[in-house]
Amino acid sequence: MVRSLWTAATGMRAQQTNVDTIANNLSNVNTTGYKTEVNGFKSLLYQTMQTKTTSANGDPKPVGAQVGLGVRNASITSIFTDGPLLASQSDSDFALSGRGFFAVMGEDGNAYFTRNGSFNWALNDEGGVMLATSDGLPVLDVYGRPLSFTNEFVSSKITVTGDGTFCYPDEKNNPMPLLDGLGREIKFGIFQFANPAGLEKNDSGLFQISAASGGALNETLDTNLERTKVTQGYLEGSNVQVVDEMVSLITAQRAYELNSKAITASDEMLQQANNLR
Repeated sequence: MVRSLWTAATGMRAQQTNVDTIANNLSNVNTTGYKTEVNGFKSLLYQTMQTKTTSANGDPKPVGAQVGLGVRNASITSIFTDGPLLASQSDSDFALSGRGFFAVMGEDGNAYFTRNGSFNWALNDEGGVMLATSDGLPVLDVYGRPLSFTNEFVSSKITVTGDGTFCYPDEKNNPMPLLDGLGREIKFGIFQFANPAGLEKNDSGLFQISAASGGALNETLDTNLERTKVTQGYLEGSNVQVVDEMVSLITAQRAYELNSKAITASDEMLQQANNLR
């Protein structure tokens, strides 16, 4: 009986974590660039009650008897499918379609990655403008430098092409690619990962490189990667499917109730055993 109490308790804990994950998905249904998360479960160790042996008459018993000891959460995995493109009234908003991530510089000087393209123009130290997140973190270009422009450029006139190239109108009002000091086109730094599900999650929709994700792969410098499309004036919505999450929530709630009933049944059986005379 004690085994059944413990097993049902592990089920309740696992389903509670499942409900927590679903609640987090639903709470971020309107968060720009949010990726839905899915729980994974795995069974705990099995206790062997009888091994494969022979009976008293010498008959073979090829099947043993093992009883499971419960369940626990194995992983919480982000699903990196594209979210819907939502029109924005800001020219500093950008959406990605594909496997790529924007890169930003954190307060610690390290690079972080995000699908949230809700950026703003901020003043840089030279009196010009730079592209930054809502938290003021600089957005990086293809070479890992902040996307910064001198005061001769008006931010409202800067446009971005589908491959992430920044352009500015010439005297004939034709958009021309902007060049850095070495004559190279200024582009968004778009990066991919061999295993994006292995990225370490941070707040504000930022991801950090981990051993499981592998290093960042630069789309511009790696010709073997499929290019991610950049769309100006749009934001990528959350890929959370509310109907699916509600169904999963009902399923998790029912599983939680069943485990609680198993605990109640085990407790009643223990009471009956204790009352035997």
